[in-house]
Amino acid sequence: MTIKELAEKYSDYIIQQRRFFHQNPELSLKEYNTTKALVDELTKMGIEVTTFPDYTGVIGLIRGGKPGKTVMLRADIDALPVEEKTGLPFASTNGNMHACGHDCHIAMQLGAAKILMDLKDELHGNVKLLFQAGEEVGYGAKYYVEKGYLDDVSAVYGTHIWSGVEAGKFCLLPGERMASCDTFKITVDGVSSHGSAPHLGKDAIFAAASIVMNLQTYVSRKNNPLNPVVVSVCTMNGGQRFNIIANHVEMEGTTRAFSKEARNAIENEMNNIIQYTAKALGVNAKLEYNYVTDPIINEHDNLNRIAHDAAVKLYGEDCLASIERIMGAEDFCHLMAKVPGFFGFIGCYNEKLGTIYSNHNDKFDVDESKLHMGSALAAQFAYDFLNENK
Repeated sequence: MTIKELAEKYSDYIIQQRRFFHQNPELSLKEYNTTKALVDELTKMGIEVTTFPDYTGVIGLIRGGKPGKTVMLRADIDALPVEEKTGLPFASTNGNMHACGHDCHIAMQLGAAKILMDLKDELHGNVKLLFQAGEEVGYGAKYYVEKGYLDDVSAVYGTHIWSGVEAGKFCLLPGERMASCDTFKITVDGVSSHGSAPHLGKDAIFAAASIVMNLQTYVSRKNNPLNPVVVSVCTMNGGQRFNIIANHVEMEGTTRAFSKEARNAIENEMNNIIQYTAKALGVNAKLEYNYVTDPIINEHDNLNRIAHDAAVKLYGEDCLASIERIMGAEDFCHLMAKVPGFFGFIGCYNEKLGTIYSNHNDKFDVDESKLHMGSALAAQFAYDFLNENK
């Protein structure tokens, strides 16, 4: 049987697995039962498994029948603290939800595992199946890199189920696909005084508000508009009472960029604006900047071609879709920093079925009938990569 035919054969299994994991979501780095269930499924398939005494997630190893390289397929497994409102008969009841679609990633990868096990004697090399913990916290993937589980891997492949793509289609474009995500905290210290005598104090709230406004001038006037940057202050906390000039304010936020060069300039530019604004208003300010995830950039021509050709081989040119770059972030970047990688998007939008809500929405759902296509694409990518690089 072909990979396409095998994927169709396992479609019911893939849907069944998606529903099981959807009904039993677990939060980042607490995916204990998810890990156990995955170990059971992989073991039943005859796949070697590796678990970790101090971490969740599992790696399955499919040994090909012929010598060659090793390719890794990745599926993230964590859920979000979202109260589900889909009304599905298999909806979560534990207060958490696979609102980002990681249940689909798990199921599609299990489907790919079945396909590849059927074809293992034809594989020129090995396939590692990473079921990764903690994507939603932005650093879950780092563990597997730091512990050496990618040291023998020549390429890594990942996809994300996406509401912005029609079900039955793939977005497999080269270049910049998702933005970096960094976080920051700004602390402003002034001098308190009575609200009726503001001249006797140094108003930290006014200074903080001025900093927020001035930070936007970096985006609009200093950054090259051809290299988009987002600077968002998302929390502001300060003040003691309605008639006391505030002496302390804390703000937190995030920055996003596609370009590595643009990203690297943000911290210094922000700090300049913060310090000069604070100085002008007689307060002290401090910026704490935390680099979290790199941008996702499909920059390897051979992997871009293999992914594109795998999709066309399976479902023809009509299966390909195009979407704009996404300002959201992905910790798949930590895997790509170690080995060459490719990242794409699997469509799930179907207006007739009502699967129209965006990822992270409490009504997010997918067109399950097309999930087997994601399994087929992953299996075809692995198969083609190994056999091309034998």
